Amino acid sequence: MKYLFLVLCFTFSFTGIAQETWGNVDKNKISMKEIAPVWPGCESNQAAKTDACFKQKLAQHVQSNFRYPTNAWKNNIQERIVVTFMINTQGEVEIKNVEGKNQELKDEAKRNILAIPKMKPGMLAGKPRAIEYKVPFNFKTGK
Repeated sequence: MKYLFLVLCFTFSFTGIAQETWGNVDKNKISMKEIAPVWPGCESNQAAKTDACFKQKLAQHVQSNFRYPTNAWKNNIQERIVVTFMINTQGEVEIKNVEGKNQELKDEAKRNILAIPKMKPGMLAGKPRAIEYKVPFNFKTGK
């Protein structure tokens, strides 16, 4: 009876673990697929389509919200700014880092990213997961 009880305990505990993690098991390695955040309007049953839609919507957002600060434009200030941000487990943007020298350009790039709409967060193993991104901004006047 004790033996049967132990076997049942192990069976149910392993079954519970198997349900918590999903992915591929290969030679003692477990790999799980990370699913990108879902931008509003990009809902789909296929992860590849939602990921491609996320990238497209992000590029459209950055381009349509891009503004060159007037003072920087007038003074011909040109620089590449890189914003590192994450979509957190609540689907909101959090700025991690803004690389660059000119504060006015950094502030503008940060404003652009913070205007990203709230979305369904990324997922890993069926649970919400914060996912990090980097977006470069090239401020060039063409003068």
